[in-house]
Order: sequence, then C-alpha cells, then structure tokens
Amino acid sequence: MFAQWMGRWAGLAYRMCSGDGLVLAPLRRQKEGRGDDRGEKMADVTKYDVIIVGGGPVGLTLAACLCRFQPDLAVALCDRRPIAVPPDARASSLAAGVTMVLESLGLWQGLAGQSAPVRRMDITDSGSGDVARPLFLRFEGDVVPGRPYAHLVPNTALMAALLEAIAGKVTLLAPVEIGDVRFAGGLAELDFADGRRATAPLLVAADGARSALRQRAEIATFGHDYGQTAIVTTIEHSLDHQETAFEHFRPAGPFASLPLPGRRSSLVWTERTTDAKRLLALPPEDLGPLIREAMGARLGEVKVVDKVQGFPLRLQIAKSFHAKRLALIGDAAHVVHPIAGQGLNLGLKDVAALSEVLITAVRQGEDWGSEAVLARYTRWRRFDTALMAMATDGLNRLFSNDVAPLRALRDLGLGVVDRLDPVKTALIRHAAAAGGGEPKLMRGQVL
Repeated sequence: MFAQWMGRWAGLAYRMCSGDGLVLAPLRRQKEGRGDDRGEKMADVTKYDVIIVGGGPVGLTLAACLCRFQPDLAVALCDRRPIAVPPDARASSLAAGVTMVLESLGLWQGLAGQSAPVRRMDITDSGSGDVARPLFLRFEGDVVPGRPYAHLVPNTALMAALLEAIAGKVTLLAPVEIGDVRFAGGLAELDFADGRRATAPLLVAADGARSALRQRAEIATFGHDYGQTAIVTTIEHSLDHQETAFEHFRPAGPFASLPLPGRRSSLVWTERTTDAKRLLALPPEDLGPLIREAMGARLGEVKVVDKVQGFPLRLQIAKSFHAKRLALIGDAAHVVHPIAGQGLNLGLKDVAALSEVLITAVRQGEDWGSEAVLARYTRWRRFDTALMAMATDGLNRLFSNDVAPLRALRDLGLGVVDRLDPVKTALIRHAAAAGGGEPKLMRGQVL
C-alpha cells in the first residue's frame, strides 16, 4: 500500500515539475496609457495592467502588493459578491513567513495586537475508545528570533487591513458577473453581464477551488476526495491554552484546536463525512460535550460560541499554474488537506512569488503577462506545492486509521523525531515558511 502511494505521488510530482505542455510563445508587452480612474476607458472598454478575479484574502493581498511596490500599475479587482469585511468570527493560521509578507506591506503591526501567537504545538495520538492521549511530539520556541511558528489572525481584522491598504489605489468591480472571457493576442478580455468590458495583459484567478477562470482556460486538475469533512467553529474553554496548538490524531481524522486571544480557540475537527453530517445537525449546546470528549481535558469545559460550519475535504492540484495571459493563485491552483493548516499559507506564498516575478518583469521592460514570465512563477511554486500536498496527503493516510501495528510504528517515529532537535527544527521551519529560497516578501524584504 505504501509503495503504491509513493509510486502514484512520484508520477504526479513529475508531471507537476517537468513543465510538460508549457509551449506558449512569449508575447510582446502592450504599452497602454492610464486615466484618472486607474484604468483607460476607450470605446466602452476599460484597459488595466492586471485584473484579479476573487476578492478574498489571497486576491486582496496580491492587489495590495502590486499597488504598494509598483504603484504605476493599473490594477482592478472583481468579484461576484461585494468586496467587504465579512461577518466572520473565525481566524486563520498564518505561518511566520506569511506574517513577514504582511509586515513588508506595513500591515502586521496593526494586526499583531489582534492576533494570538502559537508558541507551542503538542501532537498526540489515540485509537478508538482510548482514554489516554500520550504526547509524542512537541514543537516549541520561535522559528526565527522573536517570531513564533504562527499566529491566529481574525478574518475580519485581516480583511479590514487589506481593504484599507488598497483603498483609492485599486479599482473594485463588485458585485459583478463575468459573462465571457477571451485570451486574444496580447490581452485577456472580460465581458461583464452588465455590458461593461475590461482588458489587461494579465488576468489572475483567485476565484477559489471551483475556479471558473481555470475551467475556461481548460487547465485540468488531479486529486481525490477524502471522504472527510472539516467541522470548523470557535470554542470557549475554562482552562488557559497557554498559546499552545493541540493536534490530536484520531481514527476518523485529525482534531486541532488553535489558540485565540483569551480563553478561546479555533477548532478544526475532521470526521468521516457521514458522521460529520450528524454532528453538524446538533445544537451547539449538545456539541460542546462531544468536543470535550474528543479533545480530552486539556482545556477543561468547552462551549461553542460561533457558527458551526462543515467543509468537505479533497486534494486538488492544477496541472499548471498558468495558461495564456492567466495565472492561478490560492485555491484556484491547489487545495490540500488542512492537517497542517497550510491552505491560506500556500495561497499567500503564491502571492509573494507572483508579485516578485511580475514586478521584476515590469521593471525590466518585459511583457508581464507573457508565457516566459508566467512560467517563472509556475516553476517557483509547483515544487513547494507538490511537496506540501504529498506531505499532507501522506500524513492523513498514515494517521486516519485505527490499525494497531501502524499506530505503533507511527508513534515510534514521532517519538524519534521528538528527540532529534535538528530534524524537528527543519520540519517546523519548513511548515512555518521560514526556510531558504522563499520570495523576498517572505524574508521581510521589500520589492
């Protein structure tokens, strides 16, 4: 079984990293003027330099990077929904390297005070019906001096900071429906349902896992359903979390609590989809005791204080991260298992890499939407993405079962890693995106 899994992943990784099918010819940069509205309107067509589709954190961060470090670019951001701060009490786990992107944008100082640091991570394992939850692996301390592994950042605070960063600098087109998309000559052309039209040398898809732009560009994906659902909510607890994230592996999937300010934590509970449907139908007061039973007594009594949501889990990777005049970022490019909390982090790493590639091309007088430029972005991101997808897929397969011999073997492996500080440090630095070879923004540098 393990050999089959490794063989399958080796083939997929080769296809992602070989560059097969990337044969589009480079195109010459289109030089266009810009009007006072950040775009040039000619014959009912508004021309921009970059159009980003998708107004979530990933699309907003790309817009903020482009207008911050290359302010002469005319950037438009469009979405079928209003682009606004969501009424969302949840928080996102941002790795150390990703917080450096926000620091480079001048946003982190304001966000840090609203966020909770993750200074320790405890990993436990148990079988069905086990009362004891022995600790097998612990990560603690800063991954770089003065910077912990991650922070839990409220979604409302993150969105508010990003919207403020682009105010008056980026054209917002929302809510708007895209009627047709064409990639003709040196431009991507968008027709909106209300009759407007916009063009740009580059279109960026940040429109999620079901990306309509990816489908229209006929970029195929590979992956599979996990038969699992992530139950997500916020809990209050009677004991202090001490800035510790708890990851408890259970036969149905991982159960994680991530520290929020005060005696609150963000909960990500992975269950088999059939069982998750039953749990999601329960009232919050009935779900609290079940959460405490699943997680043990580490945080004391538990109370659900936010809406409980369920998200079906799957692995989905685009076979290319670009096509003619189109770049994919975030969930449009990749969806991985949340076992390591890397979903949004991977998307913001895409932003850091694409921003650096595009701005370098602009400053060197290249056509920033050409095949040659976009291929650099794909080469930079696909190996890291393949590695993280393989790691999360493998961890889920290894831990989401109740096979006694396999449990004994994996627990032995965790214990060995826990005693090898250099190995443990290397693992946590990679997960925290604090290693070498990262884009400049993830090293705290400006573009």
